[in-house]
Amino acid sequence: MRKKIVAGNWKMNLDYTAGLSLFSEVLNMVNDEVRGDQEVIVCPPSLFVYSLAQLAKQNSRVSVGAQNGHQADSGAYTGEISASQIKSAGAEYVILGHSERRQYFAETNQLLAEKTNAALKNDLKPIFCIGETLDERNQNIHFQLIKTQLEEGVFHLSAEEFAKIVLAYEPVWAIGTGVTASPEQAQEIHAFIRSEIAAKYGAEVAQNTTILYGGSCNPKNAAELFSQADIDGGLIGGASLKSRDFTDIIKAFNK
Repeated sequence: MRKKIVAGNWKMNLDYTAGLSLFSEVLNMVNDEVRGDQEVIVCPPSLFVYSLAQLAKQNSRVSVGAQNGHQADSGAYTGEISASQIKSAGAEYVILGHSERRQYFAETNQLLAEKTNAALKNDLKPIFCIGETLDERNQNIHFQLIKTQLEEGVFHLSAEEFAKIVLAYEPVWAIGTGVTASPEQAQEIHAFIRSEIAAKYGAEVAQNTTILYGGSCNPKNAAELFSQADIDGGLIGGASLKSRDFTDIIKAFNK
């Protein structure tokens, strides 16, 4: 059975004190309220990773991840953070290929393949993001675009390596806009992604791959999204900054 996961991406929000406070609230709420085997991941700004990882030791239900990692092990890359540094700070996951990284920092599929290799080399589990813009969807090229993102970003991996990947489908047109892909739209893409994995690695690998939905997921729509056959959880942005909303999304698996 593939993992059910809810991951929170705090992006560039909160100061250090507020981050510790929010994370403590999430830990307590998950411990008190969440029943089921779903995994919870919080990806804060990199400055917070170590402190949150220390707090997370109090609750094995919650893991910590970083929002990005460099492709090199070390070197003269001012301002960057390597996968080995992320791992040494206590993180277990790293988000790679988020649409904001692709858009604002010109990250290509080829670069993301290198970052994925670095993450796996350092025993980090990548949450690898794929998805289309509104223009690409309107041009009806979104299926081919997602296929290319998979082929160039992660399909170079062996089946054993690929098994460590979590995928996140994020329709770029639904991120931070309040617009959500309908459950049917999201399921259609998730099923397509799983079929591409099956074609590359076989049905067993495809069925064991966790594919998250990211794009204005909230407590009101989470249960319907998560009930779709190929949606295994969510990569949550804005709603992860509110402990009540984030916990209610996690609990949506039990509805």
